[in-house]
Amino acid sequence: MAEIRKLSVEKTIEKLRSADQQVSRDQRLEEKTDELTKEIERMRAQRKRLDRRKQD
Repeated sequence: MAEIRKLSVEKTIEKLRSADQQVSRDQRLEEKTDELTKEIERMRAQRKRLDRRKQD
């Protein structure tokens, strides 16, 4: 029969928490990237408006 490895409750909780922390970190990075992308789009639109005013 195969050997069954038992983990302590502490180690099990640590493994679960580390997985949650990784997901949270990834989510934070995605949110920050989305915010920066929106800011870049806003600045490009503003520049286009300013360039149009210059040409007039």
